Amino acid sequence: TFVLLGFSEYPDLQVPLFLVFLTIYTVTVLGNLGIIMVIRINPKLHTPMYFFLSHLSFVDFCYSTTVTPKLLENLVVEDRSISFTGCIMQFSFAGIFVVTEIFMLAVMAYDRFVAVCNPLLYTVAMSQRLCSLLVAASYSWGIVCSLTITFFLLELSFRGNNIINNFVCEPAAIVAVSCSDPYVSQKVVLVSATFNEISSLMIILTSYAFIFITVMKMPSTGGRQKAFSTCASHLTAITIFHGTIFFLYCVPNSKSSWIMVKVGSVFYTVVIPMLNPLIYSLRNKDVKETFRKLVFTK
Repeated sequence: TFVLLGFSEYPDLQVPLFLVFLTIYTVTVLGNLGIIMVIRINPKLHTPMYFFLSHLSFVDFCYSTTVTPKLLENLVVEDRSISFTGCIMQFSFAGIFVVTEIFMLAVMAYDRFVAVCNPLLYTVAMSQRLCSLLVAASYSWGIVCSLTITFFLLELSFRGNNIINNFVCEPAAIVAVSCSDPYVSQKVVLVSATFNEISSLMIILTSYAFIFITVMKMPSTGGRQKAFSTCASHLTAITIFHGTIFFLYCVPNSKSSWIMVKVGSVFYTVVIPMLNPLIYSLRNKDVKETFRKLVFTK
């Protein structure tokens, strides 16, 4: 059995943190499930872009639900224990959804590239079969990466110290309480995270480089503004998400401060799943219009 230390070193903040995280989680669930429902209801939104957005919302909902309920529980109960199996399962599922999101954002960048650079061939190039394959590949790679890291974590020995200095079963925190040499496990996490970051960012940066060149060649200012506005939400989501992941897993020295690791973990497991539906819905006329019609009809 492990004990998740969480934010117990700040006893006066337990209730305020519970209320803040409960509010964030409620917004996350309502926002992401709301986007999925809106996309399914409106036939106008049955396009590749919204198909990918609905899966992004599903992934956000899943990995927030994997982490946040246990975080909320530990803020109000004295017993902060979690079984070894429960801890490994929490990490495994969270790992699947985080890696899936990394490549889902890359797939969405490629979708924007095709839409802006080849608008006449968009419906042919982004066929339903290709969209399904891209989504399936993102989920499959997430499962492979998560199971690989989990396998090396299970190779470690755990005796004596069982205090995990985090609110979530995160690789660095699990490795820190093992009594084995963590070198191999740490390198697997570093290599996996770095590969995922570099490969997905290369797809994103290449796509947006071509988008920028195409947009700058457009004769009308209105056309440029429309093209940039469709990409702005996606770029915002990418910057926030990848910045946090890069800081936590691709910079070896970042693990020297546990409070920074906790803040980073809160950001990508609790805050970002809430931000994505807000980023995409607040800047999207079609989503807002469908939601408004749904509310007034009810």
